[in-house]
Amino acid sequence: MTRQSRTSPAASEQSLHQAYDTALLDLDGVVYAGGEAIAHAVESLAAARADGMHLAYVTNNALRTPDAVAEHLGELGIPTEAAEVITSAQAVARLIAEQVEPGSKVLVIGGEGLRVALRERGLVPVESAEEEGLAAVVQGYGGPDLPWGRFAEASYAINRGVPWFASNTDLTIPGARGIAPGNGAAVEVVRIATGAEPQVAGKPLPPMHRETVLRTGARRPLVVGDRLDTDIEGAFNGEVDSLLVLTGVTDAEQLLRAEPRHRPTYVDRDLRGLLAGQPEVEPCAEGFRCGGWTAVATNGGVLELREAGEGGEAGDPLDGLRALCAAAWTVAGDGVCTFDAAKALARLGL
Repeated sequence: MTRQSRTSPAASEQSLHQAYDTALLDLDGVVYAGGEAIAHAVESLAAARADGMHLAYVTNNALRTPDAVAEHLGELGIPTEAAEVITSAQAVARLIAEQVEPGSKVLVIGGEGLRVALRERGLVPVESAEEEGLAAVVQGYGGPDLPWGRFAEASYAINRGVPWFASNTDLTIPGARGIAPGNGAAVEVVRIATGAEPQVAGKPLPPMHRETVLRTGARRPLVVGDRLDTDIEGAFNGEVDSLLVLTGVTDAEQLLRAEPRHRPTYVDRDLRGLLAGQPEVEPCAEGFRCGGWTAVATNGGVLELREAGEGGEAGDPLDGLRALCAAAWTVAGDGVCTFDAAKALARLGL
């Protein structure tokens, strides 16, 4: 697929785990939430791997080290090597190392994942803005208990002109109790205090895609994620295909409103979508048909769903959503669909 505007979810006769050699999987909201495995994730990943698909876990969360992430995945029943985990901490460490001298000191505002990644690149993590010869400040997610004073420490250094880097700018992060502030919210605190702009490495930006390709060697990758503005946009920027799963941040209404760079190649409920083909969305006289549903964009600015099955039988709600995506994205073109889809989505229960 290329970066041209997508106006419909794509079809695949092959199951996705056979059509692609490597799944580049986001973690939070895709594989687990709040530390617990999401329904169907463990068995779906095991089946995909057993049938020859390579799995790599690509996360914007810079808090934990690849070793810790791999250990956690193993505890959930997903055997994983540390080398199969790629983090935004690794991507930002490489970005910093390309701009400063080997052995340079870097002020860390975040967790152990950042410190390990910096050391891997021959850099020295430090804790104080008063360190002599400070070459950079790096900010990454430090967990819900990161002290407020760490943001002040970053601000002191940045206001003196020290270059500022951020692992990622995700405003939110999914957890067991719901959606919580992510590293992007913390970056905003420092931006307000300094007026500066960080260099960002994580999804959806090129440094993260480059890090992933370098570490996995994927030739036919499929990005699998739950966020339009990181996972799906990152796939768009890297000109690779993507699967959106509805187990995390993005809901059905947000998907319909997606601008071109946020439109996934495929959409499914959860990771079981890896093991299946994807149905075709076909244009028809009224609008767009998928499975037992037809989606219509009316002249009154409403997206409607009509059941296409015999005897009024409804089809799979996901097929209805796919048809609605085609109708909404076609109406929107290179923009954002503003048609009212509330009643249609209520029918699907999504």
